[in-house]
Amino acid sequence: MSLTREQIISALIKIVGTDQVVTEEEVLKESSVDRFRRFEELHGVYTQPLPAAVVYVRNTKDVSALLKLANEQGINIVPRTGHTATEGGLETVVKNSVVLDGSAMDKIIKIDPYNMQATCQCGTPLQALEDRLREIGYTTGHSPQSKPLAQLGGLVATRSIGQFSTLYGGIEDMVVGLEAVFPNGEITRIKNVPRRAAGPDIRHVIIGSEGALCYITEVTVKIFKYLPENNILLGYTLEKMKTGFEILREVMAEGYKPSVARLYDPEDGAYHFSHFADNKCVLIFMAEGPKGIADATAQAIEVIVAKHPECVKVDTRYIKSWFDHLNWDATDVAKERAEIVETKNIGNTTEISANWDKINQIYETCIERIRNEIPDMTLVGGHSSHSYINGTNLYFVHYYNVVDCKPEEEISKYHWPLKKIIVEETIKAGGSMCHHHGVGKHRTPWIKDEYGSSYYILETLKKAFDPEGIMNQGTIYPRR
Repeated sequence: MSLTREQIISALIKIVGTDQVVTEEEVLKESSVDRFRRFEELHGVYTQPLPAAVVYVRNTKDVSALLKLANEQGINIVPRTGHTATEGGLETVVKNSVVLDGSAMDKIIKIDPYNMQATCQCGTPLQALEDRLREIGYTTGHSPQSKPLAQLGGLVATRSIGQFSTLYGGIEDMVVGLEAVFPNGEITRIKNVPRRAAGPDIRHVIIGSEGALCYITEVTVKIFKYLPENNILLGYTLEKMKTGFEILREVMAEGYKPSVARLYDPEDGAYHFSHFADNKCVLIFMAEGPKGIADATAQAIEVIVAKHPECVKVDTRYIKSWFDHLNWDATDVAKERAEIVETKNIGNTTEISANWDKINQIYETCIERIRNEIPDMTLVGGHSSHSYINGTNLYFVHYYNVVDCKPEEEISKYHWPLKKIIVEETIKAGGSMCHHHGVGKHRTPWIKDEYGSSYYILETLKKAFDPEGIMNQGTIYPRR
């Protein structure tokens, strides 16, 4: 027999005390969703079951005791830190779920410049860590757009990536070691070493698990020298995305590692670079690091771009203006929310990845289908922002006016059909349906198509580590 809502709250208070257990209705409403349902939320509509409580955990011992309770009593747990998820991973789709919020676990435990690593609790804001590091001449190299708001646990759980990833890599390349708690209360620590060949890399059971297997409580990441005085920005306009993809491919295939390598189509480019885009694609790079490396990287990129006469160099002061406003903070979020309410125009994104020989095909097919099949579009564009030696990502950007439907119907009329086109066309072409925002609950319907025969491995992890199915039901794994 499952516990009642009141019994759940009582059991939580018994473990951590009343001051850590929040049951106010407004908090519960806000905690039932993430940014995926912000149009509903902005109109005061909440369609997901409200959690029984939000518990603000303060240490690993709290997490262990609470997960053990949930495992024994069949209570759905939704792990959370920064609350900036975009794919529904934080939605409480099960009645009387409990949100475990780790934002109070915000201590920077150790910065170790000699071993080039830093250890933090899961609720440490990335911006706080980055600010501390830059004071002493270092950086994490990790700079997602959500940096002012995001926290370390969530970044690792969602397999985050930053805007300088072409040089520094994604969060999976930065993580050294971890501490996490599994549903049975088992606390596990993966030690901080540069590499080992003692079996599979078990960090990757945890990195990207989106709270569906365990709760991340501590993270150790690499750090790098911070040398902004050596940064070199380059910018170009060009006619075709296909040419831009070819340039990106050659830069990567030749072994160069700019920190920024981005290609915008005309619509997305006009949104970011209206002062010079002029209905053309925009290609930008930044080289950084020690001066000799930055100089050599920038010179090599200029040689590669020069092979394509359609590329026209732009004044780098325009690129610097964009660069200085990369991230959004609480003020930007508030402004965006007000504009959505006022205009009923809302923007969303869907990011995928694919090999070089498929990426332009996916781009052209998806853009054409969206324009032909989805009503009330005001912007349909995209950009590549993270490149690798064997391929790149595509970040589709889509804005639409919400017309003739209730707030709770916006997702089914616009967002779901858009996502369906992009995900299905990407999988059909052999790409990945999610590059860095994760699966959440709104790409789960395609998870078996994404994995194919290797789904067996993913499914077995859930059976092994969460046999009672209490961790973030519906995220990555279809609900039982």
